[in-house]
Amino acid sequence: MISRLRDIFIGPPLPTQQSAHEKLNKVRALAAFSPDALSSIAYANQEIYLGLVVAGAAGLRMAMPIGTVIVGLLVIVSLSYAQTLQGYPSGGGSYVVARTNLGTLPGLVAAAALLIDYLLNVAVSLTAGVAAISSAFPFLWTHKIAIALILLLVITLANLRGLRETGTLMSIPVYLFLGTYLLMILFGLIRLAIEGPATAVITPEAVQPLTTLLVLHAFSTGCTALTGIESISNGVPSFRPPEAKNARKTLITMAILMGVLFLGSISLTQFFGVVAGPQETILSALARRLFGNSVVYFLVQASTLLILAVAANTSFAGFPRVAAILAADGFLPRQLTNLGDRLVYSNGILLLSVVSGILVVIFKGDSHLLVPLFAIGAFLAFTMSQAGMVLHWLRERGSGWWLKALINGVGALTTCITLFVVAISKFGQGAWITILVIPILVIAFMQVRTHYIKVANELTMRGLPPSLSPAPSPRVVIPVSGVHRAMVGAVNFARSISNEVTAVYVELEPGAGEKMRALWENWWPDVPLEVIPSPFRSLVAPLIKYLDDTDAAHNDGRLAVVVLPEFIPSFWWQNLLHNQTAWLLKTTLLYRSRQHGYQRVIIDVPYHLKQG
Repeated sequence: MISRLRDIFIGPPLPTQQSAHEKLNKVRALAAFSPDALSSIAYANQEIYLGLVVAGAAGLRMAMPIGTVIVGLLVIVSLSYAQTLQGYPSGGGSYVVARTNLGTLPGLVAAAALLIDYLLNVAVSLTAGVAAISSAFPFLWTHKIAIALILLLVITLANLRGLRETGTLMSIPVYLFLGTYLLMILFGLIRLAIEGPATAVITPEAVQPLTTLLVLHAFSTGCTALTGIESISNGVPSFRPPEAKNARKTLITMAILMGVLFLGSISLTQFFGVVAGPQETILSALARRLFGNSVVYFLVQASTLLILAVAANTSFAGFPRVAAILAADGFLPRQLTNLGDRLVYSNGILLLSVVSGILVVIFKGDSHLLVPLFAIGAFLAFTMSQAGMVLHWLRERGSGWWLKALINGVGALTTCITLFVVAISKFGQGAWITILVIPILVIAFMQVRTHYIKVANELTMRGLPPSLSPAPSPRVVIPVSGVHRAMVGAVNFARSISNEVTAVYVELEPGAGEKMRALWENWWPDVPLEVIPSPFRSLVAPLIKYLDDTDAAHNDGRLAVVVLPEFIPSFWWQNLLHNQTAWLLKTTLLYRSRQHGYQRVIIDVPYHLKQG
């Protein structure tokens, strides 16, 4: 039943050989990797507006200069990442570039920043999408958390189905968004040419003076428009050959579209003097100003919701791949390297989905509360990556290396300055959380790596003699719960591996041991049964003490092998109806401290019940 449901929602398993066919062309790749970057105009514009509107008309006039600076920063970062694609055609995300050129610790810092950025991108995109559609349908505001979580579930299932199906699915909202917003900007420019700029604009009364700090704060929140550029450099292997060339073309196209949408929407907002009302986003107010409450307005809002919902797909494409690279290097659990049935890193997808959902709930589905945590990770990853690329070109010294190093150097310097501006201006609003979590993640990465190194050292065959003598026949102890069919297989197996087999029965009630002995000897008279009284009605502790005492009495350098008979119900839920004594004993024995340098062998002999 579970397998059938999985095939319905996720799809049947794909053979490994088909992975070569699960590549994206440029059209699908733009849809798969660009939603985060393209849709960021929604929450970036909103945050700039919210940051400046408190200063009234004087503040709102700063929106265009701030937008122009951010687009200039976009150009620099895009050119820098175009260089990264050329230097690392097999996939050069911030972690790979920083670790290769700057060292392990800087690489892990970049990786931590990038993973946080991906997580926050999902939460911010979904909550901003819900805000967009709620601006058109105000009754949805009270259900924003539930709507965001439903959208998260849909995106998760889409990504679990695989790359090609995800790219196809995401193409529809991405190109619908591009069509509606480019149409809105074109229509707005035509109306602007006919009507001219608005002359009488009613703006909210200023509650704060226009200060440098306020402008820097608005700039830092607007810099979230640059998130998502990193994703293409991480996802190069997902492109069809030639991968690096196709990825670079997609990156340039994405950057141009981002600039047009961002500057176009801000300029129209300025020229028409658009001011958002309560429970309305600034882009909703712009669309309403241009189209009124027509079908086109609702189409714009719907496309905004869809693009913001699938903007999370950028994280679903990038997070699992970065996590898999970290896991392959031993800094995250190795399960994250496993390809699922649909040739995607399903464990990474599920981890991203769960943590993002928790963020949505904790921050009450409010993108305005999440945005201050957002840009730190992105710009830290940008800076580490571009600094690493400078060292890469200095070391490679190929054709035009000095120009490439200069471009990446300018990118690193620019994003580093922006990082400090963002960190300082948004520190008290939540950026401190990201700044605190990054080193915690780095320490966790190092602890995971240390664990794997210790395990490898303990498991290594080095130091063992070339020929190992076989182990002697073991002593075997069988815990007895009763005489039944599950016990038959356990006793037969125990006698097949040893001539020293002892059964042990823990007596919880006086007299029960003698009854069990009489019944036992009817079936296995050649296997001695030891009866251990348990005055405090404990099963595990007396058995553990018996094992310790008998091992000490034999003093033969061995621990007795424990053979556990265990019956398995037909359905998983039926386990709840039984005591699970075998599982409890097995767990206790596995995690007890080793004695005398030896480890006890525990063998589980299952008996599968056929009746429900």
